[in-house]
Amino acid sequence: MKKFWKLAVMAAATSLIVAACGGSDSASDTTAPKDCAVSLGLQFPETGEAANLGAPMLKGAQLAVDEYNAANPDACVTLKTFDTQGDPAKAPAVASAVIADATILGLIGPGFSGESKAALPAYEAAGLGTVTGSATNAELQLNGWKVFHRILGNDSVQGPAIAKYIVDTLKPASVGIIDDASEYGKGLADTVKKAVGAGVKASDSIDPKAADFSAAVSKMKDANPAVIFYGGYYGEAVKISKQLRDAGVKATLVFGDGVKDQAGYADAAGPAAEGAIIACPCKDGSADFISAWQKKYNEVPGTYGAEYYDAANVFLNIIKAGAKNRAAVQTALGTYDAAGITKQIKFGANGDATEAATVYIYKVTGGKITYVTDVK
Repeated sequence: MKKFWKLAVMAAATSLIVAACGGSDSASDTTAPKDCAVSLGLQFPETGEAANLGAPMLKGAQLAVDEYNAANPDACVTLKTFDTQGDPAKAPAVASAVIADATILGLIGPGFSGESKAALPAYEAAGLGTVTGSATNAELQLNGWKVFHRILGNDSVQGPAIAKYIVDTLKPASVGIIDDASEYGKGLADTVKKAVGAGVKASDSIDPKAADFSAAVSKMKDANPAVIFYGGYYGEAVKISKQLRDAGVKATLVFGDGVKDQAGYADAAGPAAEGAIIACPCKDGSADFISAWQKKYNEVPGTYGAEYYDAANVFLNIIKAGAKNRAAVQTALGTYDAAGITKQIKFGANGDATEAATVYIYKVTGGKITYVTDVK
């Protein structure tokens, strides 16, 4: 079986990059040949405050589909996008729309943890296999969902890695913890807090919809920790960074993957972002992938672009191998074992990737998010 999948991957990898099938729902529309009978869905934040994180998800998946269609013009696949804005409240309706489209054999995503928790029960009931390249909450894999698959490390990997970097490399006398009370942000912050242990001097939660985080800022200023970790997304990280710096707080700021966006965080926060540490269980991908991305999009790959390229190729390889319905795709996910550009992709019984132990550390230096080191 392993040899079979490797042949499928090699066939996909040798394809040329050209414009080909794209898909659409009410949120997105790209041109596709009329004879594409098979589709993949992509559930992600295409618009809204988290759209900067969603853009590389779409570009990565679309690049994989375009390559596949160039190599398989008589058996093309359409990518259909479904925008949740990253909002768990919108996820059930989106899941219903995905499920109702009989051409969709697999779902790439969901993009965020909260929307995953809200949508996965419906996908489970429908037997529609899903592969996320970004939803990292450490409890999603514990719900017994057979359709759930994740190709990167969850927050039980990311959190301790962040704590290890804080304790072993930054060596602070004390640490402050702030979270956004979301499924993702609080989950990650709690994991970091537990791993740091007695070194945590103060902690607080913020309302991400608020403009003023003065209560949390005052709490951190009074506690005066050497490092402050924030669990949440880049939009609020910008405000927290600016408000902490305006208040005279000089602590080293540390964030998780939800903040790894050049435009959304580093550019938007400006001087307040300088020196910030950002961790992510994501990587840029291979040299060939980066070259193909630059050729197609005239930019370097964004956060989770490589993971969504891999996620799309998992489904594309399964379809190329002969799966013609949702049940066949779901069965094939359970035995999938092939090289991606981010890792060897194989799923455990709970749907998590079996190779997902590395977290990558970045630092804002000269205004740019720059790779620093790996933590395992």
